[in-house]
Order: sequence, then structure tokens, then C-alpha cells
Amino acid sequence: MADDQRRAPARPKNIDDIDPREDIRVRIIGTVLSIGDDSISIDDSTGSVDVFLEEDKIEEIDEGQRIRVFGRVLPTPDSFEIQGEIMQDFSDVDPEQYDRIKKVVSTSE
Repeated sequence: MADDQRRAPARPKNIDDIDPREDIRVRIIGTVLSIGDDSISIDDSTGSVDVFLEEDKIEEIDEGQRIRVFGRVLPTPDSFEIQGEIMQDFSDVDPEQYDRIKKVVSTSE
């Protein structure tokens, strides 16, 4: 793949810190608040966002489940939404341990 065709990296973000004018792709971790036909609502304690997913991915999700989503930020007139590309179950991930690992990795980069 040519350099000009590479996909932008999915940067780790808190929902409240996502800037639809600047952020192209993000990865967020949060709890599923609600499930619709083509989207889910996720909250990460800083804010909530609607994430649009393919139907087969939505069928794998339960309300209250903790997940990580990689996706493209889509600006809307009032805010933004996310077009989900990858969804991972984070139910068994210890949030405190994950935060400690993130801090160690980010200081070594």
C-alpha cells in the first residue's frame, strides 16, 4: 500500500477529548448504555457517543458490557458519532491494571 493510502492510526481517546475537526480515527473504551438496530451508545465516564456498527457485530454486544471500539470520527451538526470498524470485548480486562500498563507504555514511547 502506498504511503498516501495508509489508514490514519486509531488514537486512544476519552470521549470528552475527541475533536471531530482534528481526530480522524480513535479507539475508546466504555460501557454499552443502549443498543439500537445499527448503533450502540457507549459511555466512558467522560461522556457518551453513538457508535455505528455492522449488524453482526451488534448481535455480539450486551447492555452493560465493557468494550473497546476502533472507529472513524464522523462530525455531525451538534457533535460527532463514530463509525465502528473493530469491536473488542473488554469485560475481563481489569481497568486499573490496564491504566497502569497504558502509563508505562506511554512513558516509554
